[in-house]
Amino acid sequence: MALIRFPEGQQRSGSAGGSVYSRNRSGAYIRARSVPVNPNTDRQVASRNIMRALSIAWNNTLTQDQRDSWEVYAQNVVWQNKLGDAINLTGLNHYTRSNSAVLAAGLTRVDDAPTTFTLAAAEAALVPTASEATQIVSCAYDDAADWGSEDGSAQLFYQGLPGNASKKFFASPYRLLGIVLGDSGTPPTSPEALAAVFPFAEGNRIWVRSRILRADGRLSEFAVANFLGAA
Repeated sequence: MALIRFPEGQQRSGSAGGSVYSRNRSGAYIRARSVPVNPNTDRQVASRNIMRALSIAWNNTLTQDQRDSWEVYAQNVVWQNKLGDAINLTGLNHYTRSNSAVLAAGLTRVDDAPTTFTLAAAEAALVPTASEATQIVSCAYDDAADWGSEDGSAQLFYQGLPGNASKKFFASPYRLLGIVLGDSGTPPTSPEALAAVFPFAEGNRIWVRSRILRADGRLSEFAVANFLGAA
């Protein structure tokens, strides 16, 4: 890995040819591109099957009016790329992004595009804790938020691979930790106790993230928190 300095105003992120461009707290760097091993785990296969099914539904099940409505939604929702630039995704991008979370939550696929042109609001009060003795991750959240009293909505929690206490940066892997469904009759209450998907020890740094799904298909960006495992 080599540190590099681009001419003023230039930014690069991602792969090109045999090189990968990225940055960390030391600055921009470039490294050789490597092709990851494909273990074809059950989780990978399930995720690919969901994406394949959504692509087929987009082309063969949705009407042209529905596809056009997702494009209108996409044109009105600003997204930030890895360099922090404001861009717009496609309607298909938003359809698959939202519905992959819908299907993971065990809910019914949303084919009609949202008519509110925003992402869902991310969790504002994510405070996870965990105990080595129980291997339970307790996720506190704002249970007065609108999604909690809405049928067809959910908050999805994910646990990252535990690491040393000194670790300050984490990107992946994450696995689905649990799902809390909204309910107009009896809204869920915080915190939610979830069985850890990665075993951990006291003093390990544990990363948890969540995203909120609204009934109309709007999906938030991730809220992320990290903490040290307790005894």
